[in-house]
Amino acid sequence: MKETGKKKIYICMGSACHLKGGEKVVRTFQELIDKYELKDKIELKGSFCLGPCAQAVVIKVEEQLITNVSPENAKEIFETKILPVVNGKEEN
Repeated sequence: MKETGKKKIYICMGSACHLKGGEKVVRTFQELIDKYELKDKIELKGSFCLGPCAQAVVIKVEEQLITNVSPENAKEIFETKILPVVNGKEEN
């Protein structure tokens, strides 16, 4: 497989995450990737269970798990946790 150089963001689509709004989190992240014109920097992927189901929705950015993501806080999580990873790495 060819390496794209994009940051991979995995969003859990397991049962607990699905029930807590995983699909809405995906839609919010897709909208924010478009808004910030990051299609060439971020690859959004669905994932099977990432582990801490009691803290759903779970996302993984690089090797970091981010828990308790919800449709209500997805925009804030994206802007405070994901943008710095994407932009911070680019500045080095």
